[in-house]
Amino acid sequence: MSKIPFDLTTWNRKEHFHHYLNTVSCRYGMTVNLDITLLRAALKKRNYKLYPAVIHLLSRCVNQHKEFRMTLDQDDQLYYFDLLNPSYTIFHTDDETFSSTWTQYDPSFPAFYQNYLDDMQQYGNNHGMLARSPREDCFDISCLPWATFTEFHLDLPDARRFLLPIFTFGKYFEQDGKILLPLSVQVHHAVCDGFHLCRFVNECQQLADQCEACLLYTSD
Repeated sequence: MSKIPFDLTTWNRKEHFHHYLNTVSCRYGMTVNLDITLLRAALKKRNYKLYPAVIHLLSRCVNQHKEFRMTLDQDDQLYYFDLLNPSYTIFHTDDETFSSTWTQYDPSFPAFYQNYLDDMQQYGNNHGMLARSPREDCFDISCLPWATFTEFHLDLPDARRFLLPIFTFGKYFEQDGKILLPLSVQVHHAVCDGFHLCRFVNECQQLADQCEACLLYTSD
């Protein structure tokens, strides 16, 4: 993991960054329905689980764009991570609590899937809020598989300088012959405008539509 200093002086969004960080601190979110019809069929054919597939899909899109990998240090110096790993939640049916863990990202889905299975075997039964020691180079994903939703809101009053994205997805449902997955994305306006967020969502959909190639993807 490397944090690379970001040169604000040459950034065409320098004014936007300072405005939405210091003048009008602003995090915002958008909820969309991803069409996972083809993805779900491809996963079932190969006996892959949906949860790690969605985690990998989000990780690939996050690692394609710097605006989803930016962070501030204690002196408010702006950096970006060369690579981020997904941190995600595990639900424990025995006591109805959840734990957070993470898996090393690999652009190859088969390699990532094996990393996920290995981590589930090692950390999946660890209770407590943290099933595995956290790392700085992670972004957050959570899942609510018990209900669909059209909007999801996080109240983060102390996160005005937290620049990384947060993802939440819900229970998939069928509509007009399609399988749809509600996905909520929370971002910081200082580093991510509506254009960047919409591009991210569109790329997620493209990956879901190209799932046959993505599931066999072995190199970056």
